[in-house]
Amino acid sequence: MPDDKVEIENVNTPGRTTRVDRSKYDAMREALLAVVPADPPGASVADLKAAILPRLPDQIFPGGATAGWWLKAVQLDLEAKGVIARGAVKPVRLHALPD
Repeated sequence: MPDDKVEIENVNTPGRTTRVDRSKYDAMREALLAVVPADPPGASVADLKAAILPRLPDQIFPGGATAGWWLKAVQLDLEAKGVIARGAVKPVRLHALPD
């Protein structure tokens, strides 16, 4: 598997993986994990996106381009891997899970 791609999962479709750009995935994962709260119910996706945008490298996400798609892709992957979880409230709120 080339180093420029990473396989991600989707909590909504178990067993299915998708190959995506590693640099974008890694940048978004790092930014998301830096801002997602540890305690439930967590933060809304909109609040997380606002907190993430200033943390993203402009050379990878110029002007925040495609950040919403990448946030969702990384969110679903980290949920599938048991790193983050949804709070039991609406709208969707995310929080980190203990190691």
